Amino acid sequence: MADPTETKRRVLLAAPRGYCAGVDRAVIAVERALEQYGPPVYVRHEIVHNKYVVRTLEQKGAVFVEETAEVPEGEIVIFSAHGVAPEVHREAERGRLATIDATCPLVTKVHKEAVRFAREDYDILLIGHDGHEEVIGTSGEAPEHITLVDGPGDVAGLEVRDPEKVVWLSQTTLSVDETMETVAALKDRFPQLIDPPSDDICYATQNRQTAIKQVAADAELVLVVGSKNSSNSARMVEVALGAGADAAYLVDGAEEIDEAWLDGVTTVGLSSGASVPEVLVDGVLEWLSARGWADVQIVQPMQEHIQFSLPKELRRDLRAEAAAAKTAAR
Repeated sequence: MADPTETKRRVLLAAPRGYCAGVDRAVIAVERALEQYGPPVYVRHEIVHNKYVVRTLEQKGAVFVEETAEVPEGEIVIFSAHGVAPEVHREAERGRLATIDATCPLVTKVHKEAVRFAREDYDILLIGHDGHEEVIGTSGEAPEHITLVDGPGDVAGLEVRDPEKVVWLSQTTLSVDETMETVAALKDRFPQLIDPPSDDICYATQNRQTAIKQVAADAELVLVVGSKNSSNSARMVEVALGAGADAAYLVDGAEEIDEAWLDGVTTVGLSSGASVPEVLVDGVLEWLSARGWADVQIVQPMQEHIQFSLPKELRRDLRAEAAAAKTAAR
């Protein structure tokens, strides 16, 4: 006779999950550049924050570097989805590098907002995590106008030149709830605070957090597939815990799951961050199925249909341009 508890075991699979349009665009940009120009193609920082994606692209001939100065003169360098400061573009120009800008268009939108408000002489309060690549890039657009606010705890010590000329912007991959908590604290401190023209937290981050909330409400254990340095993936774990999950963990893949986590669990929630390929989620589903969690139910509170066109630089012969620039400099 079958154990009755076996029939109750299920996986609630969140949707949307995995690649967002910006990540998909950035990864395809590296793959297309390698096909079009041949290796090596250099990438400044991780193209997206996922170890599997980086390792796979390295195997195809991508070379990841920390700084633009590490790229040999006349080569191609791709800027990651997180965006870079204007000074990085100038460094590439001085190094006579051909560049492909794979910055997510939603991050570019925040950069443009920063430039616009700085031009109008506003103090800009940028909500985000200190040291994150996206925050560094956005801050570089108007360093004399931007002050980083890393959560509600930073609000009390803020000083601005004119409380009536203050605007807030945010990193695109934050927790929606935490960001709104910070905004509320800012508005208590600066009642004339201006909101950005449109929501800075990206649609994919919001959608994945909405789906994980719904999953977490009915799951004892939530697994989020994603790398530790992925801000949006880490926030999903926090959101799952806040939405009622007894436990939630961030794992790069099935190999990082501890079987002890399943003790006493009948319902497992599963999702993945916006920089995670579906193959890693499939691996976790196979791992769970082999241990009795074979019933998979999709939880999809909304649909996603957004796509971004590839960087315009992929329509040019960048190798020829870089070679010409290198020759002209001699």
